[in-house]
Amino acid sequence: MNKSELIEAVAAKTDLAKVAVGRVLEALIEEITGAVASGDQVAIIGFGTFKASERAAREGKNPKTGEKIQIPAATVPKFSAGAGFKQAVAGAK
Repeated sequence: MNKSELIEAVAAKTDLAKVAVGRVLEALIEEITGAVASGDQVAIIGFGTFKASERAAREGKNPKTGEKIQIPAATVPKFSAGAGFKQAVAGAK
């Protein structure tokens, strides 16, 4: 499912216009992104938690040449699925 399909599905379930659902989805993504980028975490009970995670510097290997390279430390986004989401996915198998 891509973004436009998600907007259509939510619009159908809520009887809202696709344009309104699209604006809500954009605002939701913008707020989650901004909060995580500023170091906060966003927890949606039953769905999951979005947060920033520190990744340590490490040594890697260039797959083309086999040469060893240094990969710098980085802050990356992380999502942890909530219990309700995990159960829904496990039941869908």
